[in-house]
Parts: sequence; C-alpha cells; structure tokens
Amino acid sequence: LVPRKIFVSPFTHTKSLCATMIPRGGTAFAVSTALVYGSIFHNQVVEALIPGVRYNCRTQVEPRGYLGSRKYVGRHSTTSLSLGDFFNFNKEKKEEGIQSSGKNEEEDDSDYQDASFDADDPVEKLFSVFFGKREEKPAGLSRFGPDRFPEQYPAVKDEWADPLESDDTEMAKIRPFLKNTNLENRALQLTYDANKDGWDAVSFHRAVDKKGGAVVLCTTRLGLVCGGYNPKGWVGYGEARGSIAAFLFVLGGKYAKGDAPGIKLQKVGGPGLAQMDMPETGPSFGADSLVIPLADDNPKVARSKLGSYFERMPDGVNSLFGKDAQVQLQNLKVYHGVYEEGEYIPFTDAEPFALY
Repeated sequence: LVPRKIFVSPFTHTKSLCATMIPRGGTAFAVSTALVYGSIFHNQVVEALIPGVRYNCRTQVEPRGYLGSRKYVGRHSTTSLSLGDFFNFNKEKKEEGIQSSGKNEEEDDSDYQDASFDADDPVEKLFSVFFGKREEKPAGLSRFGPDRFPEQYPAVKDEWADPLESDDTEMAKIRPFLKNTNLENRALQLTYDANKDGWDAVSFHRAVDKKGGAVVLCTTRLGLVCGGYNPKGWVGYGEARGSIAAFLFVLGGKYAKGDAPGIKLQKVGGPGLAQMDMPETGPSFGADSLVIPLADDNPKVARSKLGSYFERMPDGVNSLFGKDAQVQLQNLKVYHGVYEEGEYIPFTDAEPFALY
C-alpha cells in the first residue's frame, strides 16, 4: 500500500483525518477516519497496514470554515502518522519515562507464546499484520487459553497427570487420564458404587446428581477396565449435556506403553451430546459410545459403538470393549471431585441453551 494523500480539515473544535491509500497496481480506496482534538498526529509515521514498512507523508490543511470570527488559513506541513498509535495510546510516554530514568532495557520483539499459540496459524498471521506482535496481556486482560480454561479444548492424548497424595490405589490408576481437566489437581471421592448402592437408575442419580464433573469406571466380567470422563456431570433433568473435553478411556491392555496407562478417545463431531443425562438411565456417553442403562431387566449390561460421538480405536475397532459391542459388568463406580463447604461446584443445574 502506498499513501496517496492525507487531508486534515478543521471543523469547529475537531480535526477530521482521512488517509487515502493506493495499493500497488490496484484501485485507490479510503482507510480509517478519526475525529480527534488538536494536532495529536504531528510527528508520527504511517505504516500503511504493513509491519516494518513506514512512510513519511504530507498533510494538507484545507480552509474549510470558520471558528468564531477567525477564518482558518490553509497551509502545508510535514507530519507523520502511525496506525499503531490507535492501539498503544501511552507507549511513547512510557518509553520517554524509561529513557529519562536512565534504564537501557532491550525491547522484546518476539511474540508471546502459550499453549494455544501456533506460528503457522493463518489467523495469527493476519492479526499480527494489523495489531503487531502478540502480547501476554493485551489491554491488561488475561488471554483465553487451555492453561486457564482447559475444558474448552479437546482432551489431550499424549500427556498424563501425576497422582496426588490423597489418591488411593484405584484413584491413582485413573488420575493420569485427568490431565488438563478441572479434576487434574483436585482430590477425588467415590460417590457411587453399584455393588453397594444398587444397580438401578434411581440409586445412581441419587448418588451423582449436582456434584460436578465425574469419572465413570467400570470393569467387565472378562476383566477389561474402561470408562469415561463427564466434565458436566449429571443433574437428572433429561437433557443432553455437551462438552468437547469429554473422553472415553481403556486402562491397561496393548495401549499401555511407556508412560501411557492406556488410551484416551476424544469427543468428535463437536461438543454436543457428550452425556445423555436421563433420570431413568445410568451413564450414557453419546447416544451409543458407552451406554449403561441400569435397566431393571438387565441392570449390568453395557453397550458401546464408537465413531459417531467419540473416536474409534487406532486400529479401527468401533467398540470400547474390543470385538464385543455388548458386555456384562462386574462393577461400576463414579468418582467426583472433593469441594470444600461453600465452594462453588460447576455445572450443577440445567443447560438449556448451552453452546459449549
């Protein structure tokens, strides 16, 4: 972009600035109009929307009216304008203060990087053109990212949480799967044990409703240990509760290699229908990914069909139980986080309009 002409025209107590730019080999177009008091744009430089490319410009003050009985007289002067000044109002003052104090600090021109930063992301590149380098706290506000809001992102599959001192033997086995969840560093408690509390939906919801996110752990009669993480928990209102952070897992087996205690299967197709929270049934991840109905006629049956709501196994198997689509369970447990008295517990009510 090559600056063509900048007009500064006085109207009453303001000056209207309009920069007309011509793309190289293209058609002229106008960019930005700002009403400002006084001559705050003197001694600035035009960057023409391209970082590092700076142009000195001529301003022309046109005699466009009167202020009281005095008429403005047109004159020419050399001035400069920086588009970055629209976003860094006090930058020059701060720099002058540093220089006057005798500090010689080198400015860091590198982008702030966190877990959500991707240098190859086209959106990141586009925004850097208009707004400059990426800052840790733009305008003094903390960034939205997986470090602060981990459950707004899909489950991580290659990182594992460390056990806590409060974990018993069984909790220590499922703790690694809780990396980057709201329960990663929170003590767990057993809230439902089907063999003690009853293999029925009423007993299940009485024990788990309105207690926040939870881990379902079950063992089949053949000894397969599996389950899932439900970030939104249950409330028993008959709704589908969505979360992109939900996942299924298999503990041990052929996928337990190195530091990996097993395998995690992410939510697919968006966050919707992560958990079907029906008061007349037990836990249901998706409509069919891991369903434990707790029906009166066959309370220990569990079904699994992967692919529609949660991803399949790496080898293409579409059941959490391997070659079997339906199995019988020998135990079913649910673990919730431990909250202090009066502490806020998230997701303890209905979410009729939730979009996450």
